[in-house]
Amino acid sequence: MGLSLKKGQSLSLTKQNGESLTNVRLGLGWDSAVPAKRGFFGGTKTVEIDLDASALMFDAAGTHLDTVFFNQLTSKDGAIRHTGDNLTGAGEGDDETLMVNLPGVSPAVAHIVFVITSYSQQTFNMVENAFCRVIDDSVAGSPEVARYALTESGPNTAMVMSKLSRNGSVWNFTAIGAPANGRTAGEVLRRRCRRPLIPVQYQST
Repeated sequence: MGLSLKKGQSLSLTKQNGESLTNVRLGLGWDSAVPAKRGFFGGTKTVEIDLDASALMFDAAGTHLDTVFFNQLTSKDGAIRHTGDNLTGAGEGDDETLMVNLPGVSPAVAHIVFVITSYSQQTFNMVENAFCRVIDDSVAGSPEVARYALTESGPNTAMVMSKLSRNGSVWNFTAIGAPANGRTAGEVLRRRCRRPLIPVQYQST
């Protein structure tokens, strides 16, 4: 189990010897908070929650450069790859994952913001146990480095979970947990473009 972060806390993605991590995996997961319903032929059926994990890339000025999501599974620079869409949120562990080759990220990218959205407009009042974690895939065993467990819920249809920010040759992981709205990461971005969008300026809607 990696370091447990609270909202707003950051962690430098470096090894004990001071070297930077190279290949990391962002795992995001969630469960349904809706009580199971009795089926027509008996038994119970859990309400399926279909959320989508995406990555938004920005330069140092907050200008949007690229998005990785269910319709574009790989970033333009090839360094970020979405492993595929989970339609139910069922099962243990990560529901969706994004692989990031940190040295391969375009030099223009200063921030990678990870967002969960509900295309079907299910709200976070229907979600529980949402989390985001960083796994180090550059070493044997792929240990978990850090984890952020979301404590907020509400009528919002999206959540800005976390971000990776470049500081020279080192990347930092920050827990955000900011409610938002939008069926896709692109919609979340457009709703927040009333002023120049810099990732650290995410606020509750």
